[in-house]
Amino acid sequence: MALTGRAALLAALGSIPVGLLEPSWTGILAVNGPIALACALDCALAAPVRGLVLARSGDTSVRLGEPAEVHLTVTNPSSRKLRARIRDAWPPSSWLPGTETAASRHEVVVPAGERRRLTTRLLPTRRGDRRADRVTIRSYGPLGLWARQGSQVSPWTVRVLPPFTSRKHLPSRLARLRELDGRTSVLTRGEGTEFDSLRDYVPGDDTRSIDWRATARQNKVAVRTWRPERDRHILICLDTGRTSAGRVGDAPRLDSAMDAALLLAALATRAGDRVDLLAHDRRPRAQVQGRSAADTLPSFVNAMAPLEPELVETDARTLVSTILRNAPRRSLVVLLTSLDAAPIEEGLLPVLPRLTQRHTVLLASVADPHVAAMTSSRGTVDAVYEAAAGTQTQSQRRRTADQLTRHGVHVVDATPDTLAPSLADAYLALKAAGRL
Repeated sequence: MALTGRAALLAALGSIPVGLLEPSWTGILAVNGPIALACALDCALAAPVRGLVLARSGDTSVRLGEPAEVHLTVTNPSSRKLRARIRDAWPPSSWLPGTETAASRHEVVVPAGERRRLTTRLLPTRRGDRRADRVTIRSYGPLGLWARQGSQVSPWTVRVLPPFTSRKHLPSRLARLRELDGRTSVLTRGEGTEFDSLRDYVPGDDTRSIDWRATARQNKVAVRTWRPERDRHILICLDTGRTSAGRVGDAPRLDSAMDAALLLAALATRAGDRVDLLAHDRRPRAQVQGRSAADTLPSFVNAMAPLEPELVETDARTLVSTILRNAPRRSLVVLLTSLDAAPIEEGLLPVLPRLTQRHTVLLASVADPHVAAMTSSRGTVDAVYEAAAGTQTQSQRRRTADQLTRHGVHVVDATPDTLAPSLADAYLALKAAGRL
């Protein structure tokens, strides 16, 4: 129990025998005697803190950038009315900067034997688990001269999920997928091995798709349409090593890679494919395997939420071994990693043939739009040097991408805003070409 203000001084004085006090202190006690009595009475009427019962309810998960509400129920089992100020403490990243004080502090009056519910509104600024800290309660007497203070732990966790901002690109990619499936009349046909139907020839169709027997029967040119392969296996691999910690714009590269992975997972499950997830640096950090189509996206989001970049070099050899173990049959392996020359040339390229011999490999990387802006700088000596540096960086990334292409890897290098739709387009292109 902590005492506040004048009450602490008077309590200290009250513990000293009057005979031992100097004459000046005796005078102080004589003058403040009524105040001391009032404080003692206020103390007796203040509700005890230790006996309060706290319980929580409310949101357990929220997307980054959206608000969450957590309710704290305060039960007062004592015979005295509780007049309290309560601080519901959470990590600083649970609110926007400068809003914590207003959001976490509450004033409440709870009559004896009753309960009240307080609501703390969170607006997290980072992904991951936000765990409630201590609840600090300061209980005042009816005069407000005396306060008892104590803290209790009332556990609660709110998981902050990736925002999935690329969801807006899903309808257009699903429309393209329906075209590949032959459910929409288009000038091209979906490539694959499963025969779908016959239709009339239109300019632009591949002449190899003409069905000559059907053409002879109906006296007009008919072509076969093919349904793209379904039930293919896709393994999405997130590189959580040190290169994923680099910030591009306002977010780490890992966050942009997650957003692209979510769009691809949503699209591929709609296409009838099976999608798994692996997050890896020197060891696996998260895995999602064998989920149904309806459960794939929620499982991905939940597994990605607590992931943070690790400031270690990714072990490409262990990564490839883990991929081969998790994908024993031919699959599409999507690597979301960096196109920096050193990690690729020293780590991935030596072990890449083991991967490309068995699987189709698609590598996607986050490009920095500031580098492209640098290449157009002119007018001063510093601007010219900046343009040269940007051009050199772009040239190096193109050389690295060319090396990967010569090893049979499909490369997507795009800025954070375009990475997700570009990766989805690359998947659809492989689907249309019968590569899956």
